[in-house]
Amino acid sequence: MAKVNEAAAMEIDDPNSNISDQISPKFSINVLQLLKSAQMQHGLRHGDYTRYRRYCTARLRRLYKSLKFTHGRGKYTRKAISESTVTEVRFLHVVLYMAERAWSHAMEKRQLPDGPNARQRIYLIGRLRKAVKWADLFSHLCSVKGDSRTSLEAEAYASYMKGNLLFEQDRNWDTALRNFKSARSVYEELGKYGDVENQVLCRERVEELEPSIRYCLHKIGGSNLQASELLQIGEMEGPASDLFKSKLEAVMAEARSQQAASLTEFHWLGNRFPITNAKTRVAILKAQELEKDLHGSSANSLSAEKRLVTFDKVFTAYHEARSCIRSDLASAGSAENVKDDLNGLDKAVSAVLGQRTIERNQLLVSIAKSKLTRRRDDKNEKVTKPEELVRLYDLLLQNTADLSDLVSSGRDRKPEEVTFAEECELKSLAFRAERCFYLARSYSLAGKRSEAYALYCRARSLAENALQKFQAHSKTDQVMIKELKTLYDECRSYSCIEHATGIIEEVKAPENLSKKISTISLTGADKKVEKYLLEKLDLYEPAISESNVKAVPRIEPFPPAFQSIPRNPIVLDLAYNAIDFPSIENRMKKDKKGFISRLWG
Repeated sequence: MAKVNEAAAMEIDDPNSNISDQISPKFSINVLQLLKSAQMQHGLRHGDYTRYRRYCTARLRRLYKSLKFTHGRGKYTRKAISESTVTEVRFLHVVLYMAERAWSHAMEKRQLPDGPNARQRIYLIGRLRKAVKWADLFSHLCSVKGDSRTSLEAEAYASYMKGNLLFEQDRNWDTALRNFKSARSVYEELGKYGDVENQVLCRERVEELEPSIRYCLHKIGGSNLQASELLQIGEMEGPASDLFKSKLEAVMAEARSQQAASLTEFHWLGNRFPITNAKTRVAILKAQELEKDLHGSSANSLSAEKRLVTFDKVFTAYHEARSCIRSDLASAGSAENVKDDLNGLDKAVSAVLGQRTIERNQLLVSIAKSKLTRRRDDKNEKVTKPEELVRLYDLLLQNTADLSDLVSSGRDRKPEEVTFAEECELKSLAFRAERCFYLARSYSLAGKRSEAYALYCRARSLAENALQKFQAHSKTDQVMIKELKTLYDECRSYSCIEHATGIIEEVKAPENLSKKISTISLTGADKKVEKYLLEKLDLYEPAISESNVKAVPRIEPFPPAFQSIPRNPIVLDLAYNAIDFPSIENRMKKDKKGFISRLWG
């Protein structure tokens, strides 16, 4: 026991003991959690790097002011942040947000619509160098002033920034790979400890770094990845993968331009149209590659949201091809053969675009149908109303009519075009039946039984007619035939339900009417009523309240309110006070006074 006390006394007397650690404690920053929260709340949830950069600037201004670390007025001289400067954790925040501001500024330049030009690219790389400089300083300061976890996270952050710089410079792929792997290994280790939120964030960052690592391996030659496989691994969302996506898009554009040299003709319904413009080739090739994802073997594994995003990319590619074709038409001059080829190509691309539009709207219909009978508490999603499906089928009917008119426009039509036009007509019949069915459902929900019954019967006849024509057609669409059979059976069942419900309501109508009339009150003094029934005699509104209306109808307020009545007029002679009468003193009799009265007068 004496030895323990003696050792304790020696520690107190020792100047190199842990007293210095008590004076300057180690700071702790959860770097990844801090940055992820700031990024998601200030723009990067939607890829808005401009907003995030402005947030970093405002955050730095607040930190400088709160730390009283301003740079003075007049000539600007930056105050350096060193180990002795860091007396509290907010100084480390200053260095971290300086790195984030430089990085977000570089990513902002990377996301320009036409890509950065030569001067902007030099500026972009300069900002990334600044980000690396601040990240290195942050790592160094955290190694001295921070705890072990903070130091490890800062080191991973600095490695990630160095990898981004080399990744953008297109050189030293082995060094970039080493930095990315170093950051990944740190986050893998950190993901094993801490709370659940921290573990999830670390795993997400590891997944975001994976595409960049595989791309570096591909550039070094350590991986046999194809361009399509690179596109698949680039589907990861997050700020850490945005730089990889921009690089991948440039690689895919280069690969498409090389493949487009072999694409000399566009085939459509037995026609072959030559493609002479290189930009048109690249755009059509890009659209065809995206269509493989929609119609290939892996199409069923894609979610509806991803398929909608792919459709949007297909539309963008085909619209780009059409704009190139029409600019070529404007500059074709008087060359009739060239104009005919370009007009045919424009018609073919427009027809394919119309087909993809119909497919996309059919996908929207399937999504809406899946939400039609779903309860509202399922993932808090909004339940589809029948009116929304009616609107979608209106769009499908319009798309089908436009596509049929486009294919039918022409003098010499091939058998393939005639068959395609017939298929459009058949689809139009099926869409009409579906639209009539959901229109009937909307009337049914509104309580209009007779209208709903008539529309169900009409939808049933349309479905039967379309089913007969589909079965008689040479190219039978089994999926559409199955849907029409289901629709026919549903129309029959729903029409019977509407008929029975209408009869029940008609039988119960007098009883319901008497109940509703009995609720009508005369006075209405207990509740405030906007308008009484006697005041609405000129309006065609139901006098009996519906079940969903809280207020009970009132006839007239009782007892009646006081009313103003006329009385005898009060005559006031107001003019008398305003008349100026003439003087009559000369007419008045004068008194005669004596001598004495004159003296005293």
